[in-house]
Amino acid sequence: MKLTEKKLNDIWEESLERIKEQLSNPSFKTWFSDTEPIKIKNNTLQLKVPNDFIKDWISSRYQNLIIETIEEITDTELDLEFLTPDEIKESKQEVTSNNNNRKKVKTTNQIKNGINPKYTFDTFVVGNSNRFAHAASLAVAEAPAKAYNPLFIYGDVGLGKTHLMQAIAHFILDHNPDNKVVYVSSETFTNELINAIKDDKTVDFRDKYRNIDILLVDDIQFLAGKERTQEEFFHTFNALHESNRQLIISSDRPPKEIPTLEERLRSRFEWGLITDIQSPDLETRIAILRKKADIENLEIPNEVIIDIANKIQSNIRELEGALIKVIAYAELVEREIDLDLAKEALKDLVSNDSSEPKEITINHIKKIVADYYNLNLEEIDSKKRTQNIVLPRQIAMYLSREMTDASLPMIGDNFGGRDHTTVMHAHNKITEKYADEENFKNTIDNLIKKIKS
Repeated sequence: MKLTEKKLNDIWEESLERIKEQLSNPSFKTWFSDTEPIKIKNNTLQLKVPNDFIKDWISSRYQNLIIETIEEITDTELDLEFLTPDEIKESKQEVTSNNNNRKKVKTTNQIKNGINPKYTFDTFVVGNSNRFAHAASLAVAEAPAKAYNPLFIYGDVGLGKTHLMQAIAHFILDHNPDNKVVYVSSETFTNELINAIKDDKTVDFRDKYRNIDILLVDDIQFLAGKERTQEEFFHTFNALHESNRQLIISSDRPPKEIPTLEERLRSRFEWGLITDIQSPDLETRIAILRKKADIENLEIPNEVIIDIANKIQSNIRELEGALIKVIAYAELVEREIDLDLAKEALKDLVSNDSSEPKEITINHIKKIVADYYNLNLEEIDSKKRTQNIVLPRQIAMYLSREMTDASLPMIGDNFGGRDHTTVMHAHNKITEKYADEENFKNTIDNLIKKIKS
């Protein structure tokens, strides 16, 4: 049968029948049931797949099988290209006949190249842990530079900060395509600045970041200690804010707790709204998994979703990773997904109620706190009295008192041979700060979770 546009559907149906004979029913249903041919272009067969996850899986594991099967049927050599609905939509936009529209779409798509198409408000699951951050982000997206400017979102790794930031970018670009939006990590900002200085192109660098409508900077905590980068960002911030342009910033901690961050930057971050994202509760974790399954067009039994949600309590990234692991395991062993299979797939993950709580030591606490504040253990134990070291040291002493059975003198000995009265003073100070400052309370609670995990 000759490979032509006219017979494309017939050829694909016959190909599917042959592929089905070589796979288990669960595998075929999961990966091929929603595929369909689009067209032949430059001797390349374009196939529509439901989403990026299935696209990656089929292309990495079944591409050769598909090509060999079609070549057997058609006696024609060809290449394959897998396209998701979003990619098909974008390719259609790019062939618009209106030159002005073409330029506008191209600009928007270039901006969106660095933004995950899945990170929208529609795909963000709202729960008690992130409700306020979501509401603030939506308010900024609907009225840039009028609601909260800057918007500062902080929280631990994998809780949805980047998702919210990119959702803001998507919303603004979808409703105002002419807006100039730049989303960048602080690491990329730093590297671009270094290259601009090296190549004598700082004017171009400043033009890129100061002549825009919206600037989103992810993981701002990595600017800490980089004096030249902080200087440049300070002036960029001022230029945008003074011209009524929106800034959205994320970090793993509130501005006050970013070590070696210049005070003038810290104060500017506090001009607008500071909001945090906490670890999701059980109901939210279940909702996140259901949403993920729906987006990926996968049928996952409810008891499997609940089991995963009970096992993974730390962050959303690990939660979704566990679900993908179950799906991949089912494919490898060629079985339907059920609770027994999920338990097999995730047997290396420790269930919260199935293991003894691990022993918490002073050294473990010191290491977690030191890592959080970008310090080393020697600095925690040292005699240095700078604020960026004193506060973490006091926090580590406080947590050692709260989370171990060690006496005050023993704790003091583990912190460079300090007196027990120093430990008592640290405990009292952190206790008071914990009661008075909500942001600080959240930081301590997050550290406790890290120590226990």
